[in-house]
Amino acid sequence: MTKGSDALANWKAADMVDYRQWMIELDRDQVDEIDRALHAVLDVGITIETVARDDFVIPAFDALVPTILERLENGRGVVMLRGLPAERYSKVQLRLVFCALGLHLGTPIPKSRTGDLVVDHRKLGDDAIRHPQDRHHPYPGLNFRTDSADVVASMVTRAAKCGGLSVVCSSPAIRDLIASIRPDLLDMLYRPFWWSWKGQQGADEQPYYEQPIYTEHEGRFSSRIDLSVISAAYEEFAEALPPLGPRQIEALMLVNTLANDARFQLSMMFEPGDIQLLNNHVVYHAQTQFEDYCEEARKHHQFRMWLSVPNSRPLSPLMLPIYRELQGGAVRGGFPSPSRSPRLDVLRSLGQQHER
Repeated sequence: MTKGSDALANWKAADMVDYRQWMIELDRDQVDEIDRALHAVLDVGITIETVARDDFVIPAFDALVPTILERLENGRGVVMLRGLPAERYSKVQLRLVFCALGLHLGTPIPKSRTGDLVVDHRKLGDDAIRHPQDRHHPYPGLNFRTDSADVVASMVTRAAKCGGLSVVCSSPAIRDLIASIRPDLLDMLYRPFWWSWKGQQGADEQPYYEQPIYTEHEGRFSSRIDLSVISAAYEEFAEALPPLGPRQIEALMLVNTLANDARFQLSMMFEPGDIQLLNNHVVYHAQTQFEDYCEEARKHHQFRMWLSVPNSRPLSPLMLPIYRELQGGAVRGGFPSPSRSPRLDVLRSLGQQHER
């Protein structure tokens, strides 16, 4: 059973009924100072490409940061920040606010080979749902996944007409049930699978790499999952890789089945301005399908950002392919960027110390 620092991360739906377990509502002082900080940087011509942490002065929010980071790393692994009035701002302004808050929480890392730090997700519902005809996800239900960073942050600027629930579950809780009912398959999940880089590999790297679903190191658990990416590796590189074995497939199907079991799921509806933060090591995420508006100006829109945070856990050497750095608190994860900009180098340099 999950023990020690990861005990609170082992939760089921019934444990999360009280929204105070996972939601933090920004108070008026915090919202007002974010507004003042935004207009202060806009007045001097600072943009998302040039903003630094110290440009965005938000002491009341900074006082909240230790609580947020503690809940992510040693608590439930799920935090929703609510109360930012998205309707006041343009999309450009919201993107700047989102990036600036990320700088106060940790270090944004590249989410693509082109070095993007904040990425638009206009069609997240289409991307997150793997339909039955998708040959890279031959499993029923939502494709629960983790992203390639310690923390994934999402901000909704416009909600869908209906649907589009964010659904998250605890990977330690799923791991512990598998240990109870199928210990033979649990052992399989601690062994490496092949993953596709999906074209995001670095220079001179193979387009695939090995990594297990579960690892444990120095008393801390970590899980990575994306069945479509694993399936893609075995299908696209079948001539170079051994095929998935029957017990490997059975183990992956069991993880997928349990993640799609309502007993393990916390579902939440985003409101405009909401910022969701998830610890990828202990939380799987997916999103349900949604119906969108016809008008372009009202269509669902979401920003996403990957963060390294100063209190992250140490990782097993088996996690090296994607994270590159294993030491707790290191700036790690993201995709190799062959066209690294000076902006990224500055962020990464500052983030090595995660200055507060």
